[in-house]
Amino acid sequence: MAGPALLVKKRLVFLLACFSLAVFALLTRIAYIQIVQGEWLQKKAFEQQNSARIITPKRGIIYDRNGKELAVSASVETVWVSPQTIKKSAAGPESVADKLAEILELDRNKVYAKVATNSMYQIIKSKIEKETGDKIRQWIKDSGIEGVYVDEDSKRYYPYNNLAAHVIGFTNVDNKGLYGIECTMEKYLKGVPGKILSEVDSVGRELPFSTEKRIDAQDGLNVVLTIDETIQYFAQKALEEAIADYKVEGGAVAVVMDPRNGDVLALASKPDYDINDPYAPPPGVDKTKWRGMSSNEDVQLLRETVWRNKVIMDTYEPGSTFKAVTSAAGLEEGVVTPETRVNDYPVTIGKWTMHCWRKDRPHGEESFAEGVYNSCNPVFIKVAQALGVEKFYGYVKAFGFFDRTGIDLPGEQLGVFHEKPTEVDMAVASFGQRFTITPIQLITAYTAISNGGKLMKPRLVKEITDSQGNIIKRFEPEVVRTVISRKTSDELKKILEGVVSVGTGKNAYIKGYRVAGKTGTSQTTETGVYTASFMAFAPADNPVICVLVALFNPRGESYMGGVIAAPVAGGLVEDILKYLEVERQYSEKDMQMMRQEVYVPEVRNLSLDEAVKKLKERGLGHRIEGDADNKSALVKEQTPKPDASMPEKSIVILYTYKPEREILVKVPDLLNKTISEATETLASLGLNIRTEGMGNAWKQSAAPGSQVKKGSVVEVEFRYVDNIEDTLDEIH
Repeated sequence: MAGPALLVKKRLVFLLACFSLAVFALLTRIAYIQIVQGEWLQKKAFEQQNSARIITPKRGIIYDRNGKELAVSASVETVWVSPQTIKKSAAGPESVADKLAEILELDRNKVYAKVATNSMYQIIKSKIEKETGDKIRQWIKDSGIEGVYVDEDSKRYYPYNNLAAHVIGFTNVDNKGLYGIECTMEKYLKGVPGKILSEVDSVGRELPFSTEKRIDAQDGLNVVLTIDETIQYFAQKALEEAIADYKVEGGAVAVVMDPRNGDVLALASKPDYDINDPYAPPPGVDKTKWRGMSSNEDVQLLRETVWRNKVIMDTYEPGSTFKAVTSAAGLEEGVVTPETRVNDYPVTIGKWTMHCWRKDRPHGEESFAEGVYNSCNPVFIKVAQALGVEKFYGYVKAFGFFDRTGIDLPGEQLGVFHEKPTEVDMAVASFGQRFTITPIQLITAYTAISNGGKLMKPRLVKEITDSQGNIIKRFEPEVVRTVISRKTSDELKKILEGVVSVGTGKNAYIKGYRVAGKTGTSQTTETGVYTASFMAFAPADNPVICVLVALFNPRGESYMGGVIAAPVAGGLVEDILKYLEVERQYSEKDMQMMRQEVYVPEVRNLSLDEAVKKLKERGLGHRIEGDADNKSALVKEQTPKPDASMPEKSIVILYTYKPEREILVKVPDLLNKTISEATETLASLGLNIRTEGMGNAWKQSAAPGSQVKKGSVVEVEFRYVDNIEDTLDEIH
């Protein structure tokens, strides 16, 4: 009997062990589900029992430095459908698709395909105006439609269209930043999406009597730029006029920085585009064949043309604007002083002989400062030779030309230097040839030249703020390194001021403001294609702005930086300093050049004696037509008419008779005449002159050979076009 009993006992023990093991396995599984998978399963259950529609947050506002809105998010709406709910509704998918297609002006078949699908939610159309959304809401209310929703959304809007397009950038249809600040500051601007939750059954149909739960979106933070909207407008307007005046075919750039802190006040690149319509065809493209964002080829063309930010992405040879860097190195190392006697005799290195640009009329012996005024290439070659290859390129690196500046914009490129430069490489580099840099690198280098020696990192973003204006993050000015001493900076500022007052940059001279700068003309690798540029800062003794203007491939009457880029930069400097309320300080030279504007008085029906006396009181001259000997004769007519604005010392024609018709005068050709010559020529014909600039007549308001009324004012623009640097002799 013991045998069977023992066997039963063993079986019971085995069954108990199996049962215990099963219980332990179940408990372990339950613990795993509850503890390890609990949170995940809760989430999945919630998702199964609830369906969500996304609430798009409003992107943060992009402001200029003065609080002007450059990019905002306008309120729009998105239309959603719940196909599962619509299928069980009385209306059905077909009638819903018909009505939505009608209101939203969409293809009916495409709408039906979305309404009849098996998914929980489908977007029918986003970014619609509120008026359209209200029509759909009214239809839902009137018809008792279920499964159609209209939710709030946002759309990016740029109030100034193309203003600062390459700085601001734009977003895609999902409000994600693609270019510019919209891209680099995406993490601050984007915000956090919200949700509208609905309870649903296992197949995704909304449960009856369920209530929606709303999780509000968190709007993005705001970005405050260093850009000044007004200065940006000045820069873009100056480029537009220059492109038209000088037939610039390769585009242009203008950058304005505050050298004291590196703030970028304006950054303009042409061609540009309307940020509200970034996929529009660029200039010169057939609109009928344009497919825009639906075509990879069209998008690539946009990237290569209007979207391309030339300030940070295009490299070019800086030409003579780089001579300031060579000068800074020479002065800092003590190989020259402003008074050091130098000469512009040709320099021969190997098989290469390099001349001054004016080799037919050499400047001969001069001070180093005069060598900079005259932009004599051999002077800079000899400075570089005194420094040596290693030290020369050490300064090039110190000024930041081997590194990206780190500006807060995507796509910044690097220029190209010789990997192992020779003495010949250094010689041509000393006057800005045979290497390339970006415009942003050059103007950044000039911050060190003009502010006492500190190379500043370009600052484009000042701060991040919330909707109440509280500062969340501040971007402080950043000194990259000290490159030169204040003594060197002060010496070089005086020299570069002389470039504008007496040297090759005279076309950038502004009465009342001390401007320093350097011209540049460089030849590209393509024959006959040049870059004309001018680099300026002002006021020269205490600079508050640096300005760079570069015109790529000008095809007009001149391609030289001193002739066409200098006046553009000078005019821009003047506009900015006036806007910043920098007080003018006129020199004796300025006072001699200025001719005050006066208003012509009413002298008709006065005697000649009285009329002449009144004109003299206003600083105006006269010419009498008719009975000039009879001083008591009455003035019957005058030209110009009363209240016309004219330069002081202009001539007013007095008639002692009533002329039957206006006397017309043929306008002479004033091209290349000096101010005094042009004034005398016009005066001899009974015409007056209003002058702008200095040098020789460059442009006149009335075309030669045209006829104008006697006594009229002809506006004449003067430029220095002779003895200007950067001719082909400099480039080869």
